Amino acid sequence: MLRYLYFDTYIANNTNISFLIKSPAIKDIWLFNCIEGSQFNFLNQGFKLNNISKIIIPNLHISSISGLLGLFSTLNLIGRTKSLHIYAPIDLKYYLDLGKKYSKTNFSYILYIHVLKTGLIINQYGCRIYSLNYCNCYQFFITQSEQSGTFYLDKAKSNYLLPGPLYGKLKRGFSFLFPDGFILNGFYFTSSNILGCQISCLFSSFYTRSAFESMYNARLILFM
Repeated sequence: MLRYLYFDTYIANNTNISFLIKSPAIKDIWLFNCIEGSQFNFLNQGFKLNNISKIIIPNLHISSISGLLGLFSTLNLIGRTKSLHIYAPIDLKYYLDLGKKYSKTNFSYILYIHVLKTGLIINQYGCRIYSLNYCNCYQFFITQSEQSGTFYLDKAKSNYLLPGPLYGKLKRGFSFLFPDGFILNGFYFTSSNILGCQISCLFSSFYTRSAFESMYNARLILFM
């Protein structure tokens, strides 16, 4: 099942599911797992398949990749031209090559396969994804950086502050001391910052101490 991830604190425990991450500021969608029926669930929730930009596959179990070739074929049929990035174990390449050979299909878009390894794998849009290899299955830890609050433009103009680089610095919380001793505090012109968070995506029933330490501060834990 495809699930939209809201950054609230809870634990989801299910097996054989796909889920996605979508930033409200961009169209790109990152998909974790691609089980059979993913396309139906994806469309049923009102998302567009062509907005998928990254697919993360933790292992080569059939439950994780059974919907992959069908999704690729659908993207080809709808005329996708922009590239697609796949993050998966190295042997996924051979599975895709055999699938294309058997179906006699070539894709109209470029498919980039990034071989998973322990460490940082994605760093975009204020979101970082780290992978940890454990018993030939990868666990993922997703961190979202703290975001600056909303800048009060009307309040800045009412204080006779001219638009320019100063606005950006005030939004980031900088303070300025004037020669007469007056302090211009950036927090006065912005709402409270949006706290960052961590999501742990675990695909195994057995974990090491390092895995537990990594997910200690997680606000959302997914046991897949």
